Amino acid sequence: MLKLRLGLQVSIVLVIAFVVACLTIATATSIYFASTQAAKDAARQLFAQVTARVVDRVDGQINDLLDLAGLGAALPFTAQPIRGDAVAHPLVPFMIRVLELNDGCYSLYVGHADGHFLQVIATRDDSRIIEAHKAPVGSQFIIRAITVGTDGVRRETWTFLDHGMAVMDGTIVKEAPTYDPRQRPWYGAAMANSLSTLSDAYLFSSLQEPGLTASQRLPDGSGVFGADITLRGLSGFVGRQTISAQGGVALIDQKNRLLTVTPSLISGSGKTIGPLATVSDIESPLLRALSSAPPGEAAALVKTSDGDEALTQITHWKDRNGQVIAIGVVSPFADFTGPIQEMQLRILKVAGLVLLIVVPLSTLFARRIANSVRHLVAEADKVRQFDFSGQTARASFIKEFHDLSEAFGLMKATIAGRSAELASAQKRLVRLVDLGIALSSERDTGKLMDMILLGAKELTNADGGTLYIRDENDLRFQIIRNDSLNIKMGGEGEPPPSLPPVSMLDADGRENHKNVVSHAVHSQVTVNIPDAYDEGSFDFSGTKAFDAKTGYHSTSFLTVPLKPRGGDVIGAVQLINARPEGSSEIVPFAPQIQRFVEALAAQAATALYNRELLDAQERLMDAMIQIIAGAIDAKSPYTGGHCERVPELSLMLAEEACKVTEGPLADFAFHTPEQWREFKIGAWLHDCGKVTTPEYVVDKATKLETIYNRIHEVRTRFEVLLRDARIEMLEAVAAGMPHDEAEAGFEARKAALIDDYAFIAECNLGGEFMAPDRVERLKSIATQTWMRHFDDRLGMSHEELRRYSDPVQSLPAEETLLADKVHHVIPRPANSAIFDPSYGFKTKIPENLYNMGELYNLAVGRGTLTEEERFKINEHIIQTIIMLKRMPFPKQLSRVVEYAGSHHETLLGTGYPCGLGSAELSVPSRITAIADIFEALTASDRPYKQPKTLSECVKILSFFKKDKHIDPDLFDLFLSSGVYRQYAERFLKPEQIDEVDIAKYLG
Repeated sequence: MLKLRLGLQVSIVLVIAFVVACLTIATATSIYFASTQAAKDAARQLFAQVTARVVDRVDGQINDLLDLAGLGAALPFTAQPIRGDAVAHPLVPFMIRVLELNDGCYSLYVGHADGHFLQVIATRDDSRIIEAHKAPVGSQFIIRAITVGTDGVRRETWTFLDHGMAVMDGTIVKEAPTYDPRQRPWYGAAMANSLSTLSDAYLFSSLQEPGLTASQRLPDGSGVFGADITLRGLSGFVGRQTISAQGGVALIDQKNRLLTVTPSLISGSGKTIGPLATVSDIESPLLRALSSAPPGEAAALVKTSDGDEALTQITHWKDRNGQVIAIGVVSPFADFTGPIQEMQLRILKVAGLVLLIVVPLSTLFARRIANSVRHLVAEADKVRQFDFSGQTARASFIKEFHDLSEAFGLMKATIAGRSAELASAQKRLVRLVDLGIALSSERDTGKLMDMILLGAKELTNADGGTLYIRDENDLRFQIIRNDSLNIKMGGEGEPPPSLPPVSMLDADGRENHKNVVSHAVHSQVTVNIPDAYDEGSFDFSGTKAFDAKTGYHSTSFLTVPLKPRGGDVIGAVQLINARPEGSSEIVPFAPQIQRFVEALAAQAATALYNRELLDAQERLMDAMIQIIAGAIDAKSPYTGGHCERVPELSLMLAEEACKVTEGPLADFAFHTPEQWREFKIGAWLHDCGKVTTPEYVVDKATKLETIYNRIHEVRTRFEVLLRDARIEMLEAVAAGMPHDEAEAGFEARKAALIDDYAFIAECNLGGEFMAPDRVERLKSIATQTWMRHFDDRLGMSHEELRRYSDPVQSLPAEETLLADKVHHVIPRPANSAIFDPSYGFKTKIPENLYNMGELYNLAVGRGTLTEEERFKINEHIIQTIIMLKRMPFPKQLSRVVEYAGSHHETLLGTGYPCGLGSAELSVPSRITAIADIFEALTASDRPYKQPKTLSECVKILSFFKKDKHIDPDLFDLFLSSGVYRQYAERFLKPEQIDEVDIAKYLG
């Protein structure tokens, strides 16, 4: 049976009663607004009067302060020098008198351009000031003077005066005070301005009250006079201004800080308001309304934070330099509208009597309408909050509302279903994003693979999963997980499962499309199988055998290939047995979930591919570095395996240093693998600059040796002289000289030549110090001459001929036995990188690149190397720094240059090439220095020295510690940790290893 249902028009008729009520309220409201406007006008007039009084007071007090600064600066004795305690300075009486006459003035002071400073502070028996400045009880004035004595030392003197202006006991003198008036803001502001300047308000430390500073530059620019006042007087004046019961006045500076305020404005904040508090930090609705109000000449009505209305007026006062102080007047509007509200209440009472007649009638008709509407609103609010519980449809006698209720019920059911799907998708999307972020930042490959498989299982709520990695034509099992069977194989920190890989080729060498994983990889497509037992396209015999053996039932399968963008497939993820959330029922993998897994697989493949690329790059870089180091070691027998052994010893010592928990090394540690790799590379490359050092310099065994030993040239010249002597003998006999006499002369000459050559040959060996008498004999021998009959420029290379800048001699030409010729000198290129100041090299650089002069080389005092050659050998560390600084190392390897290039520095700054000291040498650099020295001492593969025993090497290394060439703490750790012994057992010959008493070297 159909119920009577009213149309919408009939229902609207019933609303008429409500309209009547609205008209009644509108009438009362118009009366209210007219009365309110009158209250506003009266309040604005009052605000204008109060603002004018406050502006006059602020203008007078601050301008007086500025005038005082100008007066003090203009006094002729202000610029007089400040000496000693400055009690007798002519400016002190003026300062004291001003402080006595002005209770608001805290202190006066003058700062001179030479750093001298004089300040007088009035204590006014305030215990805060007396305690802050450690003044004796009864101090009336404090005189502070900062001067520079004749000894150049700055001194600060604090003198205390009693009420009779007599100096009290307890004068304080401080040496080298840190306070410098020239560095204070008031000094700089005054020096930059010809007028008196006013500072921002700040907190006086001794009073904990806010104040201002006015400062004025002295006429001759020799200093600045300043004055400090507190805002105490201004605060009292503001507090006496009457606005309303809850209203008041506030002064706010340019930084929105509260300078002073009527107490009633902050009495209800509930917190203690400190000086100079920021207005936005004060829990006062009126003050916040005031701070947000626009400046203007008339009061404005604004809303407070608690919803009430307030009248506000902001007036900006500016000083001579344009500094602004906002003068704000604020009051709750309710303080002015109280009588109006009483009148309004009477009007509303009358209106209420009218409504009492209309409302009951309207309620009878509107009740059923309202009930239906309320129910729909409540249901809509529940839907908005994603609450789909309860019954939606509700009967109504209005036809339109009835139809709307039923339509709303259908919409609610539809939204509920879609919301559940969206919530699940959103949850998976959030997890997918999180996994993508984690995958992109993970460096550990094992952990990365774990995240891929576990993330895929989580997205699909799968019971099991397997991660395969492609290896040529096989798919290796990398990780296997199964929750029901509690199987966990492979993953982070675990070896991969030892199961036979899945072959991607069949027995005939063709692509294997029978296995679902192999098919997915070959076809590069996702394979979604609802039930493996109903699938005939793939061979699941192995899966069924596994199920029969374990009692498990493998049903749904999802196999997704791992393919990075633009690359080949690198593996696959296979998930087994999808389950709905909160259920153990096995269901197929839904298509919408498949898309999430495919997105994860794409990210995972890229992450794995990138990780493998980075690892391969690191391996390639390490191999190239070790090849370079090995090439350097193989280049000369004089370096042996140095570049290979130094990194090993450096890492051994660094590992022990990282274990130290106390002492100077307690803060050192390598926290990440990147830091260890950076240090290792630095150690491997510490001598890479040796590739630029010529072998004949490193291997130079005699003084005349270059690419070959030039003693053979010298010997040939002696042979020529001996031949000439024999020819002279034969010519003398032919000329009639007795044979015996000529023979005797020849033998004497021969003996002299043999002796001279023996001397030169001995000098060439460099085994004996070249004393001045030996150098003189060398020069004497060199003056002997011989005749050259051939052009010495024939057969020369173009580059070599460029060094022959001396004139060509006509043949035959007379040559000395030994000479330092122009072409022997090879100048150093002016554009060499070693002159670049950006590298910071401080070592002495010889003028020439090489000097192969025969006399110059033979006269070398000790050894066989000239200054240029010794520099060339030491230059390897310079070239190391230059080469490495030109390399574009990434951020994680940015300290490679430091670690590789500072192992020849000392703690005293006497090392090379940069002369670094202990403050500039890091712990890793010091470790490499010790390793470099100890390896060279213990090396047994050097042709120029006999291997030393372990104890001899430790003893020699201790001398480096004593001379502060190496770090003493690291040296002690090197011994106490046993690193020296471990290294010896790995790299020293058995006959080198002996007992070492380390106790005498420690400490």
